[in-house]
Amino acid sequence: EKYGLKAVNCYGVSGTRIARQHSVSNPVSFDEYFSLRADKMPADADAVVVFGGVNDYGHGDAPMGKFTDRTPDTFYGACHELYLKLINKYPGKPIIIMTPMHWDRELELHGRPDGEYILEDYVNAIKEVARYYSLPVCDLFASSGIQPTVPVLRELYTIDGIHPNDNGNRVIAEKLGNFMLTL
Repeated sequence: EKYGLKAVNCYGVSGTRIARQHSVSNPVSFDEYFSLRADKMPADADAVVVFGGVNDYGHGDAPMGKFTDRTPDTFYGACHELYLKLINKYPGKPIIIMTPMHWDRELELHGRPDGEYILEDYVNAIKEVARYYSLPVCDLFASSGIQPTVPVLRELYTIDGIHPNDNGNRVIAEKLGNFMLTL
């Protein structure tokens, strides 16, 4: 409302991942990865915001892969597939990529078939692929001001060390709104 925009947020599904899951999730709705949902989005959007990656790190089982991957079976490949699909579906429209925010468990190593990674590795992959397609990145990991390993910030901005509370959502909305004004 503040920016005169109407948000349609029925395509952001809690618990889902950018990359295709290799095993079946519970609930199975978590397996509808981002690119599949992009197919269902209306073609008349004025702008698209992609906010994901933390679930790929936290409970996904797809390998990180490498920058040259182009299938949804690795995190890198899924980012390429999603961004390219959005570019083709919304040519000339702003496609904004938001990185995950910090998490109080972000330094835990999560093993994948191709190595062990921390959350920042996923953030860097998101930024690297977005940079390749020249997509603007709203880097919440670097500049949200929300670091839930700091107890006062965790209490002020999150429910549980990762999910934002109302204050955290206000911060995200303000960061995104101000970022969109720069485009």
